[in-house]
Amino acid sequence: MLMSEVAEARRKTILRLYKLGVIKRQEVLRAMLRVPREEFLPPEYREYAYMDTPIPIGYGQTTSALHMTAMFCEYARLRRGMNVLEIGGGSGYMAAVYSEIVARPGGVEGHVYTIELTVELAMIARRNLTKTGYDDRVDVIAADGSIGAPFRTRFDAIIVTAAAPPEVVEELAEYVREGGVMVIPVGSPHGYQELLLVERVGGRIRKISVSDVAFVPLRGVKGWY
Repeated sequence: MLMSEVAEARRKTILRLYKLGVIKRQEVLRAMLRVPREEFLPPEYREYAYMDTPIPIGYGQTTSALHMTAMFCEYARLRRGMNVLEIGGGSGYMAAVYSEIVARPGGVEGHVYTIELTVELAMIARRNLTKTGYDDRVDVIAADGSIGAPFRTRFDAIIVTAAAPPEVVEELAEYVREGGVMVIPVGSPHGYQELLLVERVGGRIRKISVSDVAFVPLRGVKGWY
């Protein structure tokens, strides 16, 4: 596909999600129109960049469908100035979208930290974020996200992009700042899971079921394998 054709495919698909109400806020719309998903995919899959479906990125992993990326942004209530932790960074596309919303070029205001267990994928994500100009707003960490972040801090939002065992929710919720949220698929590693919105309010954790979803299993010490 020509560059102009790719740009038009992006515009049509993202605007359709906006018209369907999947994308609700202008900042999410702008972010998804700006980030070139094709640059985060293996060459053989770039022509499918704006099909609203999960796409293989290598090492047995996929990047989420476009509607799911939008849902994560909306449910996590992402806004400028937030510090965001993503668990399951993949090839870096979703982290780039989040960073368009929460941070400015130069790493001003908010920031995104994305954890990827597969070292090779973490390296690919770093390269993708660098070539697209998001490396000043996103830090890629090669680590086991099932046990949380490898530093002591809390985040305004945590987004988990793999299906987690129920017991992981409470542990990861400890990294959520007061007034913050976590969006996490919870349930069987096969078939469908429950997408939970986890809020920290008054020092307590509140869980709200928002949707049925289907994700690859969370890997790691406290994941499914």
